[in-house]
Amino acid sequence: MRRRDFIGTLTAALALPRVAWAQGPAMAPADAWPHFRGTPGLTGVSSSTVPAALKRQWVWEAGADVPVDSSPAIVGGVVYVGTAAGELVALGLADGKLRWRYKAGESIGESSPAVAGGRVFIGDLDGAVHAVNAADGTRVWSHKTQSEIKSSPLVVGDVVLIGSYDASLYGLGAADGKPRWNVKTDNYVHGTPAVADGVAYFAGCDEIFHAVRVSDGQKVFSTSATAYTGASVALSQGVAYFGTFDNQVIAFDIAGRTVKWRYEHPDRKFPFYSSAALVEGTVIVGGRDRMVHALDAATGKARWIYMSRARIDASPAVAGGRVFVGSNDGRLYVLNIASGKVEWEYEDGGALMSSPAIASGRVVFGSSDGRVVCIG
Repeated sequence: MRRRDFIGTLTAALALPRVAWAQGPAMAPADAWPHFRGTPGLTGVSSSTVPAALKRQWVWEAGADVPVDSSPAIVGGVVYVGTAAGELVALGLADGKLRWRYKAGESIGESSPAVAGGRVFIGDLDGAVHAVNAADGTRVWSHKTQSEIKSSPLVVGDVVLIGSYDASLYGLGAADGKPRWNVKTDNYVHGTPAVADGVAYFAGCDEIFHAVRVSDGQKVFSTSATAYTGASVALSQGVAYFGTFDNQVIAFDIAGRTVKWRYEHPDRKFPFYSSAALVEGTVIVGGRDRMVHALDAATGKARWIYMSRARIDASPAVAGGRVFVGSNDGRLYVLNIASGKVEWEYEDGGALMSSPAIASGRVVFGSSDGRVVCIG
């Protein structure tokens, strides 16, 4: 029997609540996007008001051979983002001017900064997690894992959660970087854990859906995720939504620990690497089929589909009834959330693996051609 067909559950002493299910805000605040996907549930939704008429505000150049696949974080009027030169940089949201740069490892890939308690946290492809002062970029601590890090950190209280390709999810002390615990899996931990009620949820490259208690790393349960999964899960009302490399989007009922529905395009069979956004009962996700899919969160039925010119690995962000999503065709698309029609697009040229961050009426993203771009 294949792993993906095996539904086995390991239950710890802690049982998940089956009635009340509080996960924190479903939208990021209007003036901040503190970490990858903006909210603890990784919903990818901002309460910011983005102008109806959009234009480019500024561009910061990292260098022609320095891709920016990391997704920005925005806090206190400052944009934080990693580059393939191994630098974490801080840019002014208003003007794009460099505030400081911190040298991490040889390269930062898709790991995206998390900002909390006056510090910025990020992982690099050398396998180190870094904490730096948000004010001036000076190093506070670093912790070395056994393999590269593409997962993005999430800070919960005084614990930094981050996955590594050494097949572990780490809980590190935010103050000192010392390991509180680590949970071993059977393959890479690529996605960022989503958190609700003190429990971190992630679907791993081991084809397992994991639930881990943040306070002590105790496994709450593990069960089949149905397939190899690189995307981060998005949480809403006790359901986790994520795409898989089996060409499906899954809605997973956490209390029942069962698959609620599966979506698969009837004709185009391509993996989903993009992490989903959740808003107004709609699941929005990009695919390597070049499409943006908007699905009914209750049933998994497609509401609309928009096709770009290349695969979509970046994760969509939502604000004010519009979807902002980058494609490897070098364009950022702004789609109407109700109809899927294009309202505006920006052509950068380089593939857009970086997912947009939205705050204070501005949308910021990176480019594989070495640029950080702000529109608004």
